[in-house]
Amino acid sequence: MSKPFTNPFFEADMSKLFDFSKISGDMKMPQFDMEAFTALQRKNMETYTALNQSIMETVQGIWQRQGEMARQMMEETTQSFQAVMSCPTPQEKLAKQAEASKATMEKCLANMRDIAETVSKCNTQAIETVSTRMNEGMNELRGIISTNKAA
Repeated sequence: MSKPFTNPFFEADMSKLFDFSKISGDMKMPQFDMEAFTALQRKNMETYTALNQSIMETVQGIWQRQGEMARQMMEETTQSFQAVMSCPTPQEKLAKQAEASKATMEKCLANMRDIAETVSKCNTQAIETVSTRMNEGMNELRGIISTNKAA
């Protein structure tokens, strides 16, 4: 009878292949100021939290603005419809409709521009905040590393 197939790699004792005490014998763990590193991470999290809060406030402002825009648009549409219907001739109705359509389109474009500017301002502020914190964090990290080298 033949023996069932076994994989010799699964049966190998890896502890005999590598002597980790020889490899890591000269390696020493550097002294590390965990308090300073924790403070650095705390500042990162505070910045992240403030950034998220700012973004959420902007989003809420945009939602409120869109609600106001929708309400205002409904009122203006009702007024336009009444103005068009009060015109006596079809030519006047058509002219009034064209005028109302043009005004509505201009208002929509102005509203879109307003929202786009708000989002752009929020994005710029977020990028500046993250960039500033990254620079501060790198400087703090350099200070932690140089303090460890000196010790």
